[in-house]
Amino acid sequence: MARRRFVARLPVAALAVVAVVSTMAAAGPPPARSAAAVAAPDKPTIRYTEYGIPHIIASNWEGLGTGYGYAAAKDNICTLADTYLMVNAQRSRYLGPDGKASPGEKQNTTSNLNSDLYFQRIKDDRVVERLLDQPAPNGPEPEVKEAIRGYVRGYNRYLAETGADNITDPACRGASWVRPITELDVYRHAHAEIIMGSADPLLDGQVTAAPAGASAAATPAPSPEETAKRIRDAMAVSRRQSMGSNALAVGSRGVSGGTGMLLANPHFPWQGKNRMWQSQLTIPGKINVSGASLLGFPAVNIGHNDDVAWSHTIATVAPFGLFDVQVDPLNPTNYLVDGVWQPMTSQQVAVDVRNADGSLGKFTRTLWSTRYGPIVTSVLGNPLPWVVSAHAVRDVNMGNLRALNTWFHLDQAKDVHEVVDTLETTEGVPFFNTVASDRKGNALYADIQATPNISDEHAQSCLTLTGRLLFNQELRLPNVPPVSVFDGKRSACDWPTDPNAVAPGLMDPRKQPRLIRSDFVGNANDSAWLANPEQPLSFPRVMGDTAAPRSLRTQELILTAQNRINGTDGLPGRGFTPENMRQLLFADNSRAADLALDATVAMCRSVPFGLILVDGTLVNVSEACPVLAAWRSHDFTADSRGSWLFENYWAFLLGGQAIEKLPWRVPFDPKDPVHTPNSLDSGNSAVRDAFGRAVLALRRAGVALNAPLSDVQKITRNGEQIPIHGSISELGVLNVVTPGLVDGKLDITFGSSFVQQVKFTADGPPQTSSVLAYSQSADPNSPHHVDQTRLFSAGQWVTERFTEEQIAASPALETKVLS
Repeated sequence: MARRRFVARLPVAALAVVAVVSTMAAAGPPPARSAAAVAAPDKPTIRYTEYGIPHIIASNWEGLGTGYGYAAAKDNICTLADTYLMVNAQRSRYLGPDGKASPGEKQNTTSNLNSDLYFQRIKDDRVVERLLDQPAPNGPEPEVKEAIRGYVRGYNRYLAETGADNITDPACRGASWVRPITELDVYRHAHAEIIMGSADPLLDGQVTAAPAGASAAATPAPSPEETAKRIRDAMAVSRRQSMGSNALAVGSRGVSGGTGMLLANPHFPWQGKNRMWQSQLTIPGKINVSGASLLGFPAVNIGHNDDVAWSHTIATVAPFGLFDVQVDPLNPTNYLVDGVWQPMTSQQVAVDVRNADGSLGKFTRTLWSTRYGPIVTSVLGNPLPWVVSAHAVRDVNMGNLRALNTWFHLDQAKDVHEVVDTLETTEGVPFFNTVASDRKGNALYADIQATPNISDEHAQSCLTLTGRLLFNQELRLPNVPPVSVFDGKRSACDWPTDPNAVAPGLMDPRKQPRLIRSDFVGNANDSAWLANPEQPLSFPRVMGDTAAPRSLRTQELILTAQNRINGTDGLPGRGFTPENMRQLLFADNSRAADLALDATVAMCRSVPFGLILVDGTLVNVSEACPVLAAWRSHDFTADSRGSWLFENYWAFLLGGQAIEKLPWRVPFDPKDPVHTPNSLDSGNSAVRDAFGRAVLALRRAGVALNAPLSDVQKITRNGEQIPIHGSISELGVLNVVTPGLVDGKLDITFGSSFVQQVKFTADGPPQTSSVLAYSQSADPNSPHHVDQTRLFSAGQWVTERFTEEQIAASPALETKVLS
């Protein structure tokens, strides 16, 4: 069957979700469909409804982009300006070289200086400019360019109207680095988002790479086993501390009174450039889309149109690979390929730096590259010494601006088959799975993305010993991608070019897994293997593991879907409705508690005299036994008592290891992966020790053992303390929230962000509710800085205003016309 060619389907400029608090939903039957005839306005128009959600309508793509840029800047200009500062390699110039930057998924992962060197190299190499010169699909489509042109106009208009000195957000009020932007700024930002899966682990190692001196050369290098284990463990920690997601698509056999449903639950950062932002974008007769985008990213990321709803989850494909190249001991910038010595490419990268006295200076560093890519001497801080050999990195997304085209086309898809076609013809998704449902009753899971073209045979032919340990499953940890380390002495070990792929080095998209069903599919950051346990998938090892234990969150997602469809979860009826889908997510149930609470209580009650010895300290745990015994709900809702004690105990028990390594009486069985392992060994000393440590930790912190979760897991916004329900991924809670320190204060570093539930029926508009956990604006002086956060805290949702009638009926309606 011939692959479909790119055609000029009308895409969308940015994405949107529009919303209204559920108690204010319009009464009576919904209109016939949401695409009701409406005249296109002469000028871009922003209609704000409850919670400051903009409904942007225009007559063309440039006008739509103008409205999006204006509204996004109004809510978050400081965060956006800071991002443009970063991708232009000017943080050291304005903020000093020693400050912290967040170029990837996490917060404060590198210094301003290293961030600037990384992005300046991309600028010097004209990476983005060369991509812009290419035709689609590798370059942006005409509509994408029009929307981004408008976005720049809208952003700059807001800044001109307001003035830097009158910005209400103190984070950048009056700052000299808040300036008008160009189209190239926006493309650089988009590119930075696309490559962030490699930036986090590799940025520092690339910009500090230098050959080791003579003394280092005489020091024994770590063994391949030690190197592989360190990198694997560091990547496991990084995955736990960065973005994730759940997504569940339900088909016609799993919906009560409808044809399809979707639950989107991305776990994105609550601060910085990866915040999500809601909007609705409409060009009458062309597009009507609602959802959320990464802030300032002018394309639909997660949302729905009249016929399709989709979300993304972080996948288990490593978006980069390493090549081990042998170097000349007398001249370590020469490396061996096919028996011939070749010189590395040197590059002088210079950035402006603000000195301590306020003057400006230049900092220059020599960076090195090979035929495979830049030299890197560490992965997440774990050294890869440049002595006998060096390591080069190839990033599958460095040449990817295709993601812009991907999301523009997803906005227009009419069913899940068109979603698959978009994913295949663009290969732009940068390290995500896609989960979607449609009005026709189909549920789709697809791990079709920019994937290195590494077949199992090619891998086994080219992997080094370190590479075998990292790539194969011997050192498996949940959700950790298989990283390839290939023999760079052989040019044949480079990623092959496949004629069916969009770009060199990419895997044929038809070899990547996908599944369409009428009951359900889902993903919670494990590999594609169990998108639905009734139909396990197979795929090349580079995309993740198979027949291996699933995370507790994956188990919880599958069991939630199965039990609801079968009517065995204790709720009325069978099949999903909007009400019970929302209820099941915010029930905050812990799969870990389901599996281990009873055994833990039994252990606690059996401890002699209630005393456990922890590092020479006797800890009396007798008061903890009735606390856990009374926690029968197994939930992490705000008023749950015992949940914080169990969370601390579980963290000590896991200790960073894989779930199957715990002392289970019933081990993992690949024939029953959703229910195994199970039956915790309550007599194991590790269980007692972890429990004693948890009790001791809470007492030392002054936290009562039976304290409600709301006493300890809360954030402060403008002096208001707001309890936050949910818990960490390792507990198997779908509503993930991860507490941590932000600027020295307790906050949520990442977790449930834009949460959306969509239902389709045979006719009528989509029935959608959502909540943006951290609200629309990062500006503490905005009226929309904390309003949805309060809703999230209370477990409440916002009912979407999607049709013209629903928007017009908003009691909060305000209109801004951009002349």
